[in-house]
Amino acid sequence: MALDLRVDRSSPVPLYFQLSRQLESAIEHGGLTPGSLLGNEIELAARLGLSRPTVRQAIQALVDKGLLVRRRGVGTQVVHSQVKRPLELSSLYDDLEAAGQRPATRVLVNAVVPAPAEVAAALGVPEGGDVHRVERLRLAHGEPMAYLINHLPTGLLDLDTGQLEATGLYRLMRSAGITLHSARQAIGARGATATEAERLTEPVGAPLLTMRRTTYDDTGRAVELGDHTYRPSRYSFEFQLLVRS
Repeated sequence: MALDLRVDRSSPVPLYFQLSRQLESAIEHGGLTPGSLLGNEIELAARLGLSRPTVRQAIQALVDKGLLVRRRGVGTQVVHSQVKRPLELSSLYDDLEAAGQRPATRVLVNAVVPAPAEVAAALGVPEGGDVHRVERLRLAHGEPMAYLINHLPTGLLDLDTGQLEATGLYRLMRSAGITLHSARQAIGARGATATEAERLTEPVGAPLLTMRRTTYDDTGRAVELGDHTYRPSRYSFEFQLLVRS
């Protein structure tokens, strides 16, 4: 593990937290790649001049965050870093690529269905009228990360299953000449339903992050309604807050 790890003993920040933050930064920025092994606690403690309990506490903090895993007979191993998604009009596929997460998509449903009342209201189409429903499982490094359900007006673009598995929905929309302009979005959390639990390999009732987004083009037309659920161990949203003058 060729990392420049240092602790400042004069700092009021606890030593375990300093070490934990440096290891977390190395994971997020590729210094520690998925699958790589940390040196054992004794070696790491000796190298940094720390006690073994301090090193153990730093490592446990990252195990609790889902960034490291202890494997019997193997040691402490780096898991895939959590994707931190900024609140902007971007697609999960693009965000995963930018984070070096090797995104993949499995299309579960790609069909024209009658619009339920809630979908019809969001897209501005008649209730019971035709809308396109796409259900996808988004994976990173082969692990499920998000279960995505999208509804779109029919006739908007060709939603080929092969293309949906090869790239992101927003890329396909832009390629079809649709200019994405703005969106209304709500973020929440709840327990996983049986279907979501099966898709995301989580227990029924496990906490999930949720996002509902209605996206509009540059003419103000609603072009997509997305209902997405995410595994919080692998995904988070980042906010930038400003003081209103």
